[in-house]
Amino acid sequence: MTLHIETPALLFSATSLILLAYTNRFLTVATIVRGLKKTYKEKENKMILLEIKNLNLRLTLIRYMQMAGVSSLFLSVFTMLLLFLDQQLFGIYLFGMSLLGLLISLGLSFWEINISVDALRLHLSDLIEKETK
Repeated sequence: MTLHIETPALLFSATSLILLAYTNRFLTVATIVRGLKKTYKEKENKMILLEIKNLNLRLTLIRYMQMAGVSSLFLSVFTMLLLFLDQQLFGIYLFGMSLLGLLISLGLSFWEINISVDALRLHLSDLIEKETK
């Protein structure tokens, strides 16, 4: 198998956009956490505390998503360097590791999205119960 230098370069745009989306998620969740913490200090509500715990898990997942995405991008750049230095075999293995990092990042993203949707459904459950009554 031959790997050309253009192949790892294809991951640049995709990985950069994914990292931008992850950063936006992080900033949004961090803003919500700060607001909920302020609200919790004003009136101690168990539901708010549960939401904060859920958001804490999401922040942890987003951090790991970002780490896996950055690792993928780093390995992709290193692959290009190895291909430039005519180290084909090492470059192929490193590119495979880069793809694995991207898969891990996307898998964590899928998990975080599911947690987010479940939390929103729980948050809306009281409205649905009122509607059915």
